[in-house]
This record gives sequence, C-alpha cells and structure tokens, in this order.
Amino acid sequence: MRLARILLALALAGAVLAGCATAPPAGGKLDATPRIAVVSAFQPELTLLLGRLQQSAKHSVNGVDFTTGVLEGKPVVLFLSGISMTNAAMNTQLALDRFQVSHLVVSGIAGGVNPGLHIGDVTVAQRWGQYLEVLAAREVAPGQYKAPGWMNDVKLPNFGMLHPRPVQVRSAGRAGIEEKFWFEADPALLAVAGRIAATPLGRCDAAQNCLSQAPKVVVGGNGVSGPAFVDNAAFREYSFKTFQANVLDMETAAMAHVAYSNGVPYIAFRSLSDLAGGGEGENEIGTFFKIAADNSARVLLAFLTALK
Repeated sequence: MRLARILLALALAGAVLAGCATAPPAGGKLDATPRIAVVSAFQPELTLLLGRLQQSAKHSVNGVDFTTGVLEGKPVVLFLSGISMTNAAMNTQLALDRFQVSHLVVSGIAGGVNPGLHIGDVTVAQRWGQYLEVLAAREVAPGQYKAPGWMNDVKLPNFGMLHPRPVQVRSAGRAGIEEKFWFEADPALLAVAGRIAATPLGRCDAAQNCLSQAPKVVVGGNGVSGPAFVDNAAFREYSFKTFQANVLDMETAAMAHVAYSNGVPYIAFRSLSDLAGGGEGENEIGTFFKIAADNSARVLLAFLTALK
C-alpha cells in the first residue's frame, strides 16, 4: 500500500511538472463546460488571443494543444488547426469530439480577392466554398477543356482544366447525402459581427511597417478555401469573377464543412495579409501578416464581448 501511495504521489508530481497538460480517456470529453472553440491556422494568429486568456489550462490530444480558459468573459477553447484543408478538418473534428463546443469561431489571415479591399481589412464572409474541389477536365483542343456533362454540377466557369464541383456532405441534421458548394455562416453570429464593424484596427506594427490606408471591417460576401497558396493575379481575378469572393485561404471552408456536419454554428474573421498575387512586386504576406493577424484578433475579441 505504501509503495502504491508513493507511485501515485510521483505521478501527480509529474503531472504538475508537465504544466498540467492532460490527455483524455479514449474517446472521452476533456471537460463538461460548454465552450466557444476559437481556432487559427498557425501560431502568430493566436498569439494576441492567448495573451488575453484567463484561467488557462492546457490539454494535448494527438499532438495538438488545446488551451481552455476565459476570453472576454466567455468560456473558450483555443487551438491551432494547422495549415491546409486536411489539417483544418481533422483538428476541428477532434476539438468537437473532445470538448463541449457551442460555437466555432475562426481568426486569422488570408489572401485578398476583391480588388475593392486592402491589406489589413478584416472580412467576415457570409458563406464559404471549397473552390478547389475540382474536376481536371480533358483537353479536347489546344487550350480547350471539356468536362463530362454529368460532372459539371455547379455550372460555374472553369479556369483552364479546373472545373469547380460541390462536395458530398453527411450531417447530423439531414438524412442521406447532399451536395453543397456553399457553407453559410450562422446568421445570428453575423448579426453580432455587424454590430462591432466599427472596431478600431491597427495600421502599423512594432517595426513601423505601416499600411497605406486605414483598414476596415467588411461583413458579408463570400470566402473560398482550397489546398493552394495563391500568388497569381490571373487566378485571383478568376476567383473574384466566378465566386464573387472577398477572400481566400487554405482552411476556413473545411472548418465550415465540419461545423455544418456537426450542427455547430460558425463564423470566420479573416484579415487580409496580401492580395493573392494582385499586389505589385513580391507577395506582401511577409511584411504585413502581423498587422493582419492582430487585426483579426481584435475584431474577434470585440465579437466575444458583444456576444450574449
């Protein structure tokens, strides 16, 4: 008995030394508190939010760190999806499986598509689509591509051999399989975002890299996601014309898909770090991503404050 008590004490001490990071029982929830899941793709997007988190506790599942706590008075769980559609879908589902997630909120940077928007602006799209879910069509003549009629489901213009297609979705709220291209953000959450659209945004970073004009919050419009970093002006123009997209990234539509399938309301805040190939010279993401990431986080904090 004494040996068992010593081993138990050593195990508890080890947990404290490990920073109280915990792993869940197989298939179990980590806690019972309903929480807003706040997710970013990579670390700089989450830095400002982690610095404001209170009552934080860290958990680790499959190598992914989840940090629970309170942000602007709301119980939350913060985590990184990782870059890419696959990482975003996988780790968002992991969060929903291991926490009592009431809402899914995305914060981070993205590429601008709408020529009327500028670096540093924060977009809150009404819906997101997986625009690189495509058919690679047969070339029937030099530079001419034709998709089989039975696969041209969404009737959207192609970009060369790439023909957009919907995805097949199973969800908690519907029987069978449905085909979807757009995944709508929650209308009630969009209404809250509309009320905080005047949130002040940053124009310069600590190194005094400054934007050429004051950034703004844009609520509404479309966003698109796919497994490609886009730095191509022609493809940017195609994406704006075809999908009327304000913004594109590599994660949000995948997270929106997971949220829809699980019946969880979602919204995404994405600040423009570059113009997806539309700017002069080299891509600007290396210069402005810190301003963009912090602007998105500022709007998210204002959103959480306003959320009832």
